[in-house]
Amino acid sequence: MKPAIVVVDMLVDNIHGEPDSPMSRAALAVVPAINRLLDAAHDRGWHVCFACDSFLPGDFLFGGRMRPHALRGTPGADPIPELHRRPGDEVLRKRRFSAFFKTDFDQTLRTRGVDTVLVAGIATNFCVLATAFDAVCHDFRAVIVEDACAAAKPEWHAATLSCYRRNILHPLLQVRTVEQALADADAATAPC
Repeated sequence: MKPAIVVVDMLVDNIHGEPDSPMSRAALAVVPAINRLLDAAHDRGWHVCFACDSFLPGDFLFGGRMRPHALRGTPGADPIPELHRRPGDEVLRKRRFSAFFKTDFDQTLRTRGVDTVLVAGIATNFCVLATAFDAVCHDFRAVIVEDACAAAKPEWHAATLSCYRRNILHPLLQVRTVEQALADADAATAPC
């Protein structure tokens, strides 16, 4: 197994733009788990990607209930400073929910020999799930890292994960904790 970490939408606007919102509180609560995952990835030399909303003013998605946020080129579209970023980590600007949609992310992963994508961040029921699905659609194994993800409501997070704990795609699509995901990766890469 050669994993990569994708941290989805842990952005300044999403988390500090409305600091008392349920999404902001839920996102900040998973920062320690994301940082454990990031530290382990950096120590192991895995590819790390921060997949960031990067919208244009008047974006189609703002025609619904979604408020304008994470506008391309603004500080609000950058990862929050609480995350353990390092030089060389990829920052992927995305226009839609998935890190794979209309980006070259799959090519980047293939170039690096990645076969498994560990997905963390927000929102479990939207962008995290879309990225995990698209990873599988691009022939990568995907792991939703449950304690490193959050949704605006805990019941949305739990319901989403419940749908995919036991699924027909297992083991291509799994739900694992940080510790389980790291142990799986270490066991798969241990010398025989």
